Amino acid sequence: MSTFIQLHLLTSYPPSNLNRDDLGRPKTAIMGGKNRLRISSQSLKRAWRTSDIFTTALDGHVGVRTKSMGLEVYKALCEKGVASGKAKDWTKKIAEVFGKCKKTNTTKPLEELEIEQLAHFSPEEKVSIFALVDKLAAGGDAPSETDLALLQKKHTAADIAMFGRMLASSPAFNTEAAVQVAHAITVHQVAVEDDYFTAVDDLNSGEEDRGAAHIGETEFAAGLFYLYVCINRDLLIENLGGDEDLAGKTLTALIEAAVKVAPTGKQNSFASRAYASYVLAEKGEQQPRSLSVAFLKPVRGEDILAKAISEIETKRLNMEKIYGPCADDHKAMNAETGSGSLDDIMTFLTEKGHA
Repeated sequence: MSTFIQLHLLTSYPPSNLNRDDLGRPKTAIMGGKNRLRISSQSLKRAWRTSDIFTTALDGHVGVRTKSMGLEVYKALCEKGVASGKAKDWTKKIAEVFGKCKKTNTTKPLEELEIEQLAHFSPEEKVSIFALVDKLAAGGDAPSETDLALLQKKHTAADIAMFGRMLASSPAFNTEAAVQVAHAITVHQVAVEDDYFTAVDDLNSGEEDRGAAHIGETEFAAGLFYLYVCINRDLLIENLGGDEDLAGKTLTALIEAAVKVAPTGKQNSFASRAYASYVLAEKGEQQPRSLSVAFLKPVRGEDILAKAISEIETKRLNMEKIYGPCADDHKAMNAETGSGSLDDIMTFLTEKGHA
């Protein structure tokens, strides 16, 4: 049976537009018959894996997710003196290891060196790719089948180990995600509002025209979000080649990022940065379950943070009354009352010999 780590976070964001839909509005969802704000899991994971917290803690163990690795290979080959036509042929062979290349585009001649699907490259694969570039440039021969064995099942990319990898053309090298991230959703009903704004031309004296140089409108909302994260610790260790120390560092970086890092959408306009006000951490071999049902009925009133904390703790206890223990142990951090600490949560979830 796998060991699961479950995180339940409550984070309050002031007016913001952290994650936009195709119309530029804050993303929403209907839950319990009421409109809620939503932050997609993709937005959260992107913010975490590219944050300074994550990249610093896991330096050398973070992958690159891109369609454009072929362009980097082509540029490196050309810089090493390989003729353009030959460099293009060799680059396509290397790029196609990771995905199908785009069709030839006469207006964008190098676009055919990009792959159609985003691919996540581990640090080890990137090293192998550019080692092959050096070999090809020095030897002058086209890459062989042996040279093109660039994909690696075993690697130390923490972000791939956590969030998985899917390669349609090479499914044997897919990685099952060890971390599942729900869409964050407000615990209360919300209304998206409009912000009408103007911009003034600094060089306009106002003698002829006192009007604004620009008029615009943006939409925003504020809310207290519930976020659920489920981590299969055993799978995380397996994805990292059995390296328990690296898995521990990965867990620590993920937890700190989840608690402290906000999505980057419209931050220059709203500065909506926030730490989680409440964290409930659980660990055990029991079947995981979200506690989002605690907020099926929207929280109301002036002190929604205290009420939301009460709802989530009550729901956890009630679940255990009818199902039995839903985790072997748990620990909470509450900024509302000043109890617990982030260090306590990290130690609890990463200590060896437990979960």
